[in-house]
Amino acid sequence: MDSRALGGFTLLLFSLWHLGLTAINYNCDDALVSPLPSTALTSSSELFSTHSPSFAKLNRRDGAGGWSPLESNEQQWLQVDLGDRVEIVAVATQGRYGSSDWVTSYTLMFSDTGRNWKQYRQDDTIWVFTGNSNADSVVHHKLLHSLKTRFLRFVPLKWNVGGRIGLRVEAFGCSYKSDIADFDGRSSLLYRFNQKLMSTFKDVVSLKFKSMQGDGVLFHGEGQRGDYITLELQKGKLSLHINLGDSNLHFSSSHTSVTLGSLLDDQHWHSVLIERFNKQVNFTVDKHTQHFRTKGDSDHLDIDYELSFGGIPVPGKPGTFQRKNFHGCIENLYYNGVNIIDLAKRRKPQIYTVGNVTFSCSEPQIVPITFVSTSRSYLLLPGTPQIDGLSVSFQFRTWNKDGLLLFTELSENSGPLLVYLHGGRLTLLIQKETENPVEISEGANLHDGLWHSVNINARRHRITLTLDNNAATASHATTVSRIYSGNSYYFGGCPDNFTDSQCLNPITAFQGCMRLIFIDNQPKDLILVQQGSLGNFSDLHIDLCGIKDRCLPNYCEHGGKCSQSWSTFYCDCGDTGYTGATCHNSIYEHSCEAYRHQGKTSGFFYIDSDGSGPLGPLRVFCNITEDKIWTAVQHNSTGLTRVQGADREKPYTMSFNYNSSAEQLEAVISSAEYCEQEATYHCKKSRLLNTPSKCHGP
Repeated sequence: MDSRALGGFTLLLFSLWHLGLTAINYNCDDALVSPLPSTALTSSSELFSTHSPSFAKLNRRDGAGGWSPLESNEQQWLQVDLGDRVEIVAVATQGRYGSSDWVTSYTLMFSDTGRNWKQYRQDDTIWVFTGNSNADSVVHHKLLHSLKTRFLRFVPLKWNVGGRIGLRVEAFGCSYKSDIADFDGRSSLLYRFNQKLMSTFKDVVSLKFKSMQGDGVLFHGEGQRGDYITLELQKGKLSLHINLGDSNLHFSSSHTSVTLGSLLDDQHWHSVLIERFNKQVNFTVDKHTQHFRTKGDSDHLDIDYELSFGGIPVPGKPGTFQRKNFHGCIENLYYNGVNIIDLAKRRKPQIYTVGNVTFSCSEPQIVPITFVSTSRSYLLLPGTPQIDGLSVSFQFRTWNKDGLLLFTELSENSGPLLVYLHGGRLTLLIQKETENPVEISEGANLHDGLWHSVNINARRHRITLTLDNNAATASHATTVSRIYSGNSYYFGGCPDNFTDSQCLNPITAFQGCMRLIFIDNQPKDLILVQQGSLGNFSDLHIDLCGIKDRCLPNYCEHGGKCSQSWSTFYCDCGDTGYTGATCHNSIYEHSCEAYRHQGKTSGFFYIDSDGSGPLGPLRVFCNITEDKIWTAVQHNSTGLTRVQGADREKPYTMSFNYNSSAEQLEAVISSAEYCEQEATYHCKKSRLLNTPSKCHGP
């Protein structure tokens, strides 16, 4: 069978199978908010008790006929606790009954726990819904992608200019049933086969996961012939490693590894689908799919004894694992149609549990914050002044190389202390007019989008900076004066109205996310900050991390390398042969004739036959004469090759490898008026093409 036809058949088979798994026909349009108790609706604030969220159900007319906040601004929200995770397919809104108060546009946020919210997106963009144009008509929106969530927030962006925010809401959908397993980072599930060897030419693995960390094995299987399949998180990306029975392939470059996704350690659900038919594999993470072909000669995946999920236990060593285990939750885990978690819940003998695996998702109540602006964002938190020493810790993630992370004015004239990123490196600086400054630097490339932890501890004259909890690489410094804790701690930047020394920022403000902030060994409740009862802030998004990978998908063409800051992406077009913002424009001419028009003479040149198309540039020899222009494509055997001992039983064969792909050659040929291939045969006492006469010389 033609390989291209097989590939097409495989993709068709996959798409039908996937459709059968996901496109379930049932009615999923029940009203979800109306049956709830009034206490299920809460809000950021309320104008009066008659304007409370308890009156915010669709078509309600009691109270003031809907919800209105104390102040109308973009920091307000209306929240619905749906009681359990449900599937939401549509939403609807009204204004406040019989009033001039309605919302003209809004966004949606969702969460499983009521913490660590995520913004609803369509087409990879935070989606803005069109609201109402009067108080009582209903505006209904069907979601392009359904939501599976327990908590839903409506966040008004704009409202009637002649009134204030006024809102009544409904969500439509149905109940959502799933099988969930919780792995604590020291546990796994083993699915044991009925026979010693499981040999398959077709596999389908599907699951959803929510991770507490950036690394960990989701599943693994291996065989004695060298076969294996592994799915693991590595620095917040998902890698699939697969080898089909080539035990002779000892080099890692001989095995097949594909990486997809980014920022997958955000404690939100992500979907995975792996479909294999012989060597053809479709690997899907969320909405991104990569089709690839495995290396090696075998079509079968031979796994011995078992598959492990959540980690790779070491045989004979209980509690020991080969690599870092997965820490988080896995939902609806299917291996070739087998519901693994359902078997585990029912204690079926095919499943062996290692460590502590539970069947509900336990999640820490971590509140992240997002610093939005490079000029106005900051968070002010109080400390306990004049304590002998200092203790501050937090975690951050960003794409920006530079930004102020922390400023505090130390007590007892100890001087200002600053912690900031510069060139992707972490720096701590204590400045005092009467002493030399104390400076410590740690790490590199800390603008990689991953979470990094910072710990600052000082006792008397000694200060320690620890990065990513690695005590072995912690940096220390000594000060002349003793260090006393400050009264105020500014994270991310300074207020723009500060002109004195209360807050100094010698570098740009921080753009990124922070979480787990501790001052004087005490955790800071950022929800209290949001409610206005602790500290102060400006231009923050509290209870969500708004980081986005702008290099996924990669818009850089022709192999350009994508890098990014918080707000944009860049393409490095070096060594690609292309230029422009996305490496789209070829720097080479499309033919040798174009080089002649530039006044060039014969020589080697790169030509790009399809310009900005997918084909790369090709090195050719341009033989430029007065009447004709020849384009010569080089191959690997231009010299004479001596042939001895060839006969009919053992003919001599010779392969010519051109420095191009077949598609590049076709493009060059199709643009030419005439094409020829020349082979020169030098012979002595031999026949060419088995002719009767012999050749007696070259």
